[in-house]
Parts: sequence; C-alpha cells; structure tokens
Amino acid sequence: MNFALILFLLTLVTGILWAVDRLHFRRKRATDAPEPAWVEYAASFFPVLLVVFLLRSFLFEPFKIPSGSMMPTLLVGDLILVNKFHYGVRLPVINKKIIANHDPQRGDVMVFRFPKDPSTDYIKRVVGVPGDEVVFRSQQLFLNGQPVPTEALPPPGFYDEEARRYAPEFKEKLGNVEHGILINTQSSQFWKSQEDNQFPFRENCRYSAEGVACKVPPGHYFMMGDNRDNSLDSRYWGFVPDENIVGRAFFIWMNFGDLKRIGSFR
Repeated sequence: MNFALILFLLTLVTGILWAVDRLHFRRKRATDAPEPAWVEYAASFFPVLLVVFLLRSFLFEPFKIPSGSMMPTLLVGDLILVNKFHYGVRLPVINKKIIANHDPQRGDVMVFRFPKDPSTDYIKRVVGVPGDEVVFRSQQLFLNGQPVPTEALPPPGFYDEEARRYAPEFKEKLGNVEHGILINTQSSQFWKSQEDNQFPFRENCRYSAEGVACKVPPGHYFMMGDNRDNSLDSRYWGFVPDENIVGRAFFIWMNFGDLKRIGSFR
C-alpha cells in the first residue's frame, strides 16, 4: 500500500471540494442556509490532512521496526522518527530530489525503499558510500582494504528476547559513529550460494566461500543490518540507489513494550 499516494489524493480531493465551495457554491447559498455535509467534511479534514501531508513529506515520518535485523541498536516494536530533509528535499509520491542537502555517511541509520520492491521500506546502516570497496569476509568487515575497528563487549552479551538467548555483542566504529553489532564469529555463511543472485551492478561484487567483496557504484550505497547473522541486506540483494532514499532515522519516540527505549538509539 502506497500510503504517501493515498494521503496525497485525500488531501487533494478535500482541498478541491473546500476551494470549490468557497469560491463558487458559498456565494449562491442563502446566508442562513446550512452547509452541505460534503462541505463540512471537506472543511474539517482538509487542514488536518494538509498538515500531516506536509510534515510527513518534508520533515519527519514515523516508522515501526518490523524485524530484529538492526539489533542491538533498534528492537522490534520501536517506533522511530525519520528525518526526511537531512539527505535533501524530495517531491512526495515520486520521491524526486529537488534540493540537495547532506550525503549519506558511513554509520548513518537510513530508511530506504527496497530496490527489489519499492513499495516496501527497509531500514539498515550505511556501510559503504560511492567508491568504497566493502568486504565482509570470515565475519569481519573491511573498508577500502582496512578492517573496521571492532571491540568485543564483556559476556554474557545482548539478550535476544525473541530467541530467548544471549548473542555475542561487539562495538563497531564506522566513520565517527560507534554502535553495537551482533555477530557470531564461529558461524559460517554459505556465500557461494549467492553467486547466481542477480541485481543491478552485480558485476561489482565477488562471492567466495569466505564472504563477499563489492565496489560501490556512483550514486549507490551498501547497507548492512547491525544483527549481522540475521539481516538480508546489500550482501544478498545489492546496492541502494540514491533515488530510493527515504530519510535518516534518528529518534525512538515510543516502544509500548518498553518505555525506557524512548529517547534515542541504544
């Protein structure tokens, strides 16, 4: 469901009805004549819909975390706010950038339209920017030939409530951003099975039994979940083009299951 399109159409229809009445029908009604029901509804809903549409399109959009792919940073049920103008002002519905602002940086948590199904929003962390060589080999992340600084945190680690077990937790530094990741250094991924997976700029990636290496093309980004062993991300389906960007996630405004989550990312 394209909620942005539905909201736009509702705003447009109620705005047209309100304007037509104000400019034409109101002048023909008797002074003491009651307003028709359609006018009342349009006059009531149009301002509210317009404000919501403008706020959601150009300032902030709410987003609910649907999976555990971003643990330990974001948990299932977190309700977050997404800054829509941080990466530039875009026209609603068609998502075309009209005013440039900041470029995505390594370490940003970004919401974007899933390249294989643009009707679905995904949230992951920016790991590689245009021109970067991203390597994930033997459960270790490398950027441009250098290992990304990673520090193991003391046991028992992060408690995964859904799995009801502790997971090894590490602190990783991407650019100037320090954040937690979950990764089992003893697990093995079947990367060779990804060789036949096709996506735009597939020729920029090389798969082996140890992992994957990708050169990020211009205007694209390499995204990964913080829960490295449980995240379908750019390692599997490729790069995120700039036109798919929705915004930068920055604030947890509610989690009905854990009110202590309100305030900021973990």
